[in-house]
Amino acid sequence: MPNVQPPETGRPYVLLEPAAEQRLIDIDASLIIELYKAHGALLFRGFAAGVPEFGAFTNAFCPTHVANQSAGRIPIDHEHNIRSVDPGVGAFALHSELSREPWTPDVAFFACLSAPSRGGATTICDGVELVRGMPEEVRRRLTGRRLLHLKPTWPELLEFWLGTADPSDELLANPPTSCPYQFRRMQGSVIRYFSRPALHRPMFIDEPAFANFLLFARFTRNRRDYPLLEDGSPVPEPWLQAIKTTGDRLSAEVAWRAGDVLMLDNTRFMHGRTAILDANERLIASFFGYLGFAIPDSEEPPNAPWRQENFRPPLAPHERGSAGMQA
Repeated sequence: MPNVQPPETGRPYVLLEPAAEQRLIDIDASLIIELYKAHGALLFRGFAAGVPEFGAFTNAFCPTHVANQSAGRIPIDHEHNIRSVDPGVGAFALHSELSREPWTPDVAFFACLSAPSRGGATTICDGVELVRGMPEEVRRRLTGRRLLHLKPTWPELLEFWLGTADPSDELLANPPTSCPYQFRRMQGSVIRYFSRPALHRPMFIDEPAFANFLLFARFTRNRRDYPLLEDGSPVPEPWLQAIKTTGDRLSAEVAWRAGDVLMLDNTRFMHGRTAILDANERLIASFFGYLGFAIPDSEEPPNAPWRQENFRPPLAPHERGSAGMQA
């Protein structure tokens, strides 16, 4: 059994280290699941995990993986859907992975294949603690509100979800139950949209959490119009600043060591990173998937297609020439 150190002030993750010569895959899965459900963030250190060990470890918990489609991710292991993280060097604001889509993965795994000597730390923040720590006025105003994600469509995407590239108004108003979007005609185009609670209940804890795309959109992409509140209005800037200040205060850095593996409940924890000072030093592998022991959100459609194998929605026209997939 590994040495287990529970979270403490300034370290919101469980730290697991080998008690003797031990492989990552040899750790009792039931222990990992118990710790994951209770705490939401686990760092495995000292197990010298490489790509094969990381692939076997992620597959032990996730029967299916996410279709994560943004440019620049370098394939590391096609068979196990392991890819690099974003290839840039700038700091990233906190976000839960792929929360800009209805098929947000349950879990985010990261493995350090080459550690930076300085900079390039991954930051993590418990969304439950963020709600507890944000100003009461902001928490009160967010309670009961929803975040609206408006997105474009194109013929292949309409064909994928609706079975036709030229849907009728009736079909747009009544998409199949397996489709996570609603649709609307606006200025001659068809848009898709979905919404989620601004403060939601994570998979394994009965408290509200803030874990979404909002901070990343505002403070990394400099967008004030995505996502919006459910009435179509922007999230007020004072709310965003207060949430960011709280998140920054509660965030902890994972200063990578080669062989580290980080496992995050993506429904509860957000992650980001500090600026990368030497991109040639840092290589972090990623895997995002759906847990075999998941409790799907009640807003997911029955037998959600993204929890099945070979789910891959079509890329937007401007993305088709880009290599790789998002992490």
